[in-house]
Amino acid sequence: MNLSVNVQDGNNVKVLEVSGEIDAYTAPELKKSFMPLIQESGSEIEVDLENVQYMDSTGLGVFVSALKASKESGSHFTLKNVQERVYRIFEITGLNGVIEIKTAIRGGSE
Repeated sequence: MNLSVNVQDGNNVKVLEVSGEIDAYTAPELKKSFMPLIQESGSEIEVDLENVQYMDSTGLGVFVSALKASKESGSHFTLKNVQERVYRIFEITGLNGVIEIKTAIRGGSE
């Protein structure tokens, strides 16, 4: 499946709207869109994962890289509208305690 990444400029916050599946094939595309934003000093980014139904460990790697880059640049990002299936990956790895997740969507089609 393809991945779509759309950047919206909000009030002092950039929103990265992600749709599709984040896996070994699509993670580089997400990283290419996300990393320049996170490397801007003091930037605030919300990553909207509402339309992401699947993510593998490669996707987690993108967010771990972004976390590291955010600490270096003084920027900050949060995840929002994380589907339950994707949220579980963050829970299992313990990353939900390190990466700020504003909202997780419970339920869904499984």
